Amino acid sequence: MIVLADSSAVVKLYADEQDHQLVRGLDGLVVSALARVEVPSAIWRKHRMGELTSADAAVLVAAFEADYHGSADDQPRFAVVAASANVLETAARLAAVHGLRAYDAVQLASAKAAAQAVPDCHTMTAFDGTLRTSPSPSTATWSACRFGDLPRQLRNRRCHLRPTRNLGHAGDRAVRGARSSRCP
Repeated sequence: MIVLADSSAVVKLYADEQDHQLVRGLDGLVVSALARVEVPSAIWRKHRMGELTSADAAVLVAAFEADYHGSADDQPRFAVVAASANVLETAARLAAVHGLRAYDAVQLASAKAAAQAVPDCHTMTAFDGTLRTSPSPSTATWSACRFGDLPRQLRNRRCHLRPTRNLGHAGDRAVRGARSSRCP
């Protein structure tokens, strides 16, 4: 199963927050391009709040950036949904209809784009209360919930993403590298 993880879930890959073990057990993660800014911001906020030393925060941010960008030897850990014109238009509609904050609307629109581009990607996880309770009837196929609320059989499945080609919709390169190479 491929899961779109909002930034509140991605942070749990790096910081020992409540329910972090649930996120760390997943391999097939798709993220919005917003994660590039939101995840390091959340980690540095933990430093400002006294939860992490500056050295620890720098190590965690470097680990995230290596996972996000990949390296000469390793592919990126995440498939990334670009903040394309189509995603932003969808986000604007979702914000208007459901009263979402701007970034939450972009996260949800990214989930919708991922669902269109990658048939196996039909679950979104968010530890952010606003996204988890979004009453979007237009996203009825999405399970916007904490991993702890997902049935055990879904939580235990793993997929690997191969960033081999651009996927998207209507000619828009909205999703980069989201192709499942192994899904149960």
